[in-house]
Amino acid sequence: MATLSDDDVRHIGKLCRLNLTEAQVQKFGPELNSIITYIEKLQEVDTSNVEATPQSTGIVNRFREDVVVSDGPSREELLATSPLPIVDNQIQTPSAHG
Repeated sequence: MATLSDDDVRHIGKLCRLNLTEAQVQKFGPELNSIITYIEKLQEVDTSNVEATPQSTGIVNRFREDVVVSDGPSREELLATSPLPIVDNQIQTPSAHG
């Protein structure tokens, strides 16, 4: 049975771009070890005679043609709804100008 050390937990946290506190390392270590133990248990199951099941509900994708519709508002109408200034056909936000 594989067991993760505190350094392993810190390394996993670093890979996930998480700055783990020591308390979190102590909390997550046993949880990650429990997950690994469960995965090891699942690997013991003989699935050689089990048919692959990519989709279990029987739902089938329904596709439709993409149709461009132009019955919506015009660009000018959309821009006219903004209380912010319009510069070069774009809404100028407070953070956008210097």
